[in-house]
Amino acid sequence: MRAQIGTLILATSGIQLANGYFGTFFSLRIATEDFGPSMSGLVLSSYFAGFILGAVCVERMIGKVGHIRAYAGCAGLVAAATNAMPILAGPLPWLIFRVFVGLGCAGLFVTTESWLNAKAEPLQRGRVFSIYMVGTFLALAAGQLLIGWTNIEASTPFNAIATLFAVALIIVCMTRAEPPRVKLYEALPFRRLAGAVPIAILGCVVSGLISSVFYALIPVWMQGEGIEQGMIGLIMLAAVLGGLAFQIPIGRLSDRFDRRSVLAAVSLGLTATAVGLLLLPHTLPIVLPASVLFGGFMSTLYPICVAYAHDEMPADRVVGVSSRLILISGIGSVVGPFIGTTAMTFLDLDGILCLMAVAAFVLGISAVSGFLVTTAAPHLARPFDVLTPQATALAHDPTSI
Repeated sequence: MRAQIGTLILATSGIQLANGYFGTFFSLRIATEDFGPSMSGLVLSSYFAGFILGAVCVERMIGKVGHIRAYAGCAGLVAAATNAMPILAGPLPWLIFRVFVGLGCAGLFVTTESWLNAKAEPLQRGRVFSIYMVGTFLALAAGQLLIGWTNIEASTPFNAIATLFAVALIIVCMTRAEPPRVKLYEALPFRRLAGAVPIAILGCVVSGLISSVFYALIPVWMQGEGIEQGMIGLIMLAAVLGGLAFQIPIGRLSDRFDRRSVLAAVSLGLTATAVGLLLLPHTLPIVLPASVLFGGFMSTLYPICVAYAHDEMPADRVVGVSSRLILISGIGSVVGPFIGTTAMTFLDLDGILCLMAVAAFVLGISAVSGFLVTTAAPHLARPFDVLTPQATALAHDPTSI
């Protein structure tokens, strides 16, 4: 069993290494192309549009062809689209290819997380997913370090990324692990979810928007300011490590206190960090610690909202809740870079920071209002999990509650 789970975690770590590297590299590559602010925003957002599409469609695909075939198809799709990008360069082809990359990545994460959830014993599931997320964050961090050795204008990075996805495909297709049986559940009406947990809905939108703006546009701004590629990778690495460091402490606070109060504190902390970056000098001793704080606050918004939504909703709706929340987070991720590039056109970095600060402040005030008006639901036996917006409907088994 350990070998089977280890194989999946190893393959996913390779994918996250490629994904973290791809995200920063591609935003820097877009900055070197003369696409214009609006088209650049659309191309950067297209990944998240594909991710939403994948989150909606992949459950049915897995139900028809099984986990291994679904994984193989999604990894092959990402590798093919990535390799095609230097061949057909231009805003429209790249927009289409990034949609395919997002769709394939969503399928890979859904397949992996649902497989892990099914294979891990209930008493070991938290430990397994903690190991999974540690591998994810470390791989994302390693991907940022590769930026310093990258020739942004060459086609080599595309080939390297496609190779990593192909290696992950080989690892999973050669495994002797038995894939889980797939169960399909009734869809949850969005109106019911919105009526029960509006703050979770808002939180997922804000989380997706801020994360996509940060990872897509902050590297572009740094490159425009003449910051060396190696330093850009270091700053982005600090944000990823901040996300890793904050997960467990914030999760424990969320399990002990009303999750809305913790969400408010995290949101307002994120606001304060963004405002600090606006007002303070942009020197390395200031930017690096601020990146750690920003990444930590930003990465914990989504899991708090997910845990709060599960507290409020019946246990037999856990799959529907998860699928709706990732879809909502994806919508925020789609609109984020487009709005951010517009803000950056008028106010440069200040526009990006103002956008993220305002979004986080609105979420924080909304969480405070909800906390003061209504009492908290009792926490369920299923506590805060270390999650990212890659967590999906199939990552949870309602029979394990």
